[in-house]
Amino acid sequence: MTRYNHKTAESKWQQTWEQQGCFQVNEDSAQAKYYVLEMFPYPSGRIHMGHVRNYALGDLVARYKRARGFNVLHPMGWDAFGLPAENAAIQNNVHPAKWTRENIASMRDQLKSMGLSYDWSREIATCDPDYYRHEQKIFLDFLDAGLAYRKESWVNWDPAENTVLANEQVIDGKGWRSGVAVEKRQLSQWFLKITDFAQELLDGLSTLDRWPDRVRLMQENWIGRSEGAYMRFGLTGRDDAIEVFTTRPDTIFGASFCALAANHPLAQELAQSRPELVEFIADCNRLGTSEAALETAEKLGFDTGRTVQHPFIEGRELPVFVANFVLMEYGTGAIFGCPAHDQRDLDFARKYDLDVVAVVAPKDAGDAFSVADVAFTDDGLLINSTFLNGLDVATAKSVIIDRLEADGVGARTVTYRLRDWGVSRQRYWGCPIPIVHCDDCGTVKVPTGDLPVTLPEDVSLDQPGNPLDRHPTWKHVDCPECGKPALRETDTFDTFFESSWYFARFASPKAETAFDAAAADYWLPVDQYIGGIEHAVLHLLYSRFFTRALKKCGYLGISEPFAGLLTQGMVCHTTYRDGDGNWLFPDDIEKADDGTISHRTTGQTVTVGRSEKMSKSKKNVVDPAAIIDAYGADTARLFMLSDSPPERDLEWSDAGIEGAWRYLNRIHRMVEAPKVPLAAIDTPQPAALTEASLQMVRLIHKTIDAVSDDLDRFHFNKAVARIRELSNATDELDGSAVDVAWVARSGLETIVRLLGPMVPHLGEELWQLLGHGTLLVDTPWPEADPAYLIDDSVTVGVQVNGKLRGTLELAKDCDPAVAEAEALRIDNVVVAMEGKPPRKVIVIPNRIINVVV
Repeated sequence: MTRYNHKTAESKWQQTWEQQGCFQVNEDSAQAKYYVLEMFPYPSGRIHMGHVRNYALGDLVARYKRARGFNVLHPMGWDAFGLPAENAAIQNNVHPAKWTRENIASMRDQLKSMGLSYDWSREIATCDPDYYRHEQKIFLDFLDAGLAYRKESWVNWDPAENTVLANEQVIDGKGWRSGVAVEKRQLSQWFLKITDFAQELLDGLSTLDRWPDRVRLMQENWIGRSEGAYMRFGLTGRDDAIEVFTTRPDTIFGASFCALAANHPLAQELAQSRPELVEFIADCNRLGTSEAALETAEKLGFDTGRTVQHPFIEGRELPVFVANFVLMEYGTGAIFGCPAHDQRDLDFARKYDLDVVAVVAPKDAGDAFSVADVAFTDDGLLINSTFLNGLDVATAKSVIIDRLEADGVGARTVTYRLRDWGVSRQRYWGCPIPIVHCDDCGTVKVPTGDLPVTLPEDVSLDQPGNPLDRHPTWKHVDCPECGKPALRETDTFDTFFESSWYFARFASPKAETAFDAAAADYWLPVDQYIGGIEHAVLHLLYSRFFTRALKKCGYLGISEPFAGLLTQGMVCHTTYRDGDGNWLFPDDIEKADDGTISHRTTGQTVTVGRSEKMSKSKKNVVDPAAIIDAYGADTARLFMLSDSPPERDLEWSDAGIEGAWRYLNRIHRMVEAPKVPLAAIDTPQPAALTEASLQMVRLIHKTIDAVSDDLDRFHFNKAVARIRELSNATDELDGSAVDVAWVARSGLETIVRLLGPMVPHLGEELWQLLGHGTLLVDTPWPEADPAYLIDDSVTVGVQVNGKLRGTLELAKDCDPAVAEAEALRIDNVVVAMEGKPPRKVIVIPNRIINVVV
């Protein structure tokens, strides 16, 4: 018996699959399709354990569906533009293109070492001009359709990366990559009209029944549909008014101030004669434009000295502030504050000594209800509100909006938190925006025949800012319309632009147009998308919008890009620190027999921290290449699949990977040197089976049925556990009878076929050892025989006066009299009856028997 050599086996079968083109597919209208896609990676140069888990999950789904008879599309590509390449270029004195392509080559080899069933003939990289020329054409079509536009706007500026960020890319007031506090700047930017689809994007969430609930909720909250009213507050001493949007018009009688965004037209007007207001506005603009940034900042205001008239209380004037927590981009850039029923307004009112009037009270609280330091935001009844008194909140909202409209000072409306998507970025390594700016013609589209607009190779990255602005020749072109000297647009697209349509390009990656219609119609939507929860808003929402925009422009016929979504958990590992608080790699520590942990080289005591997501910064990482070299890709894959449900975090452990390795070697030994003789291939089932063999056959078919159901439900860890149970039972077979030999082969072949999508290299090796000349990857999934899924016997409990005294194995649906007689023969039952005759015996068929004495 030879030891399983994973290095030889994995290399051999990877070559075989590639030579035979096992995973290359084409459209086939006669065969049902299944499109599996994992979110494509940024080519950083090395895969990490998060990649291994993500791709192992996707590969299992792809191989399983292929075995079930589907025509499976399973592609891979590279999200290849972005700032990390520019940063690496600066640090390593290498061109971003060279750095990116070398990383792609390295990561491609690493992914291939995992034996993933990708159709590599469809590989794409978003930095290839053949990819982004279609993207540029799509943008121009969006422009023609009114879905793209340019305007001056206040934007989030990342001072570390010297570029604009979308609101979704600002996390807690900081850049999502740099972690540096974001500032506001006013720039001319290109936008996509995602807001045109706000309600459609919201409604579409209800159709995504194979998406996680929390992802749908996150998108619903981000879109943020609000029903409320516009209201006008007349400025004292002027003919104009401040218009506000509010979702709580019912609280109008508790209003104590109005607040303007720093860049509201009235704030700008008042600042012309108030230097101190100019300074305050500048301070406000140092904050980002996202709500998250404002929520964490101290709430500050500037009293303008102006007032507005309350729309329903004659003679009541409200002070007007400029406030740092009001955004020009949301609503109208102005609010009215009702401190008693909004915590932010309450904190502001206490800071600036403003009135706090409760106008909603808990039921039975009465008119004396007041608010101290915590705003009352629950439902209740209106108080201190004249004609609204006694109404519940919902009714009061309707009544007050009717009055606003009747009086001509407001209107019922719906608004959304979602803002249009700013796609301009001030960087080099991105897709050029195909626009020319002409002094005479204005904004001019680059003609389709001149696409792609490619990046210049000779750029200088040795100073901050966009090198395209500094390039001596690239931006200087003739206007496509008048021929006069003009300037190219030097902004490039946000990299989320590329990832918002790549999934559709995979359907026809070599087409001369962005999409071949027949291929797109056949393959789309993606049946199963797999990736991290961190993309719940950014990438997934943009892709849903993009698909709708492409449909409007005639490119695609679908609205939703991803029918199913699986968001896998993170891969975590214990963290370690030395005596000076420095992070340590797992390889730096040594565990003694008594459980103490010390530094491998210095011998110093090591502090064990909590388990956290694997990250380079905390050094709690395990190199996939080292694991694959030591144990094989199949071992890594099996551990990733068996340790925990895919949507939960996975705790990496040496014991876990060792356990997976031992199990695979055990299966190899069971096949290479079976304990009992195996029947010849295709031997028919013996006419007569012993009871033990029959029970084994039942277990085989029940395992097939249960594992199939588990894989359909993505209960991968449960599926692995069931296969292990079947392995144990098969390994315990004994004897040399004909039925045992047949059952032993049936058990082993079933184990190998069920394991095949999980550990494909070993699966092929064992299939060959079992004498098959075909590839396991081309072998159909085993089918469970329904006849063996029905139990002929059942185990029932036997109670005496309600206490369990024993169990019985009975024929299913047996005669109650037989069940009663068998129950009364059980020794423990006889002892419990103490010689007394039964007063009653209650038989519940197939479940329980209760003897009453």
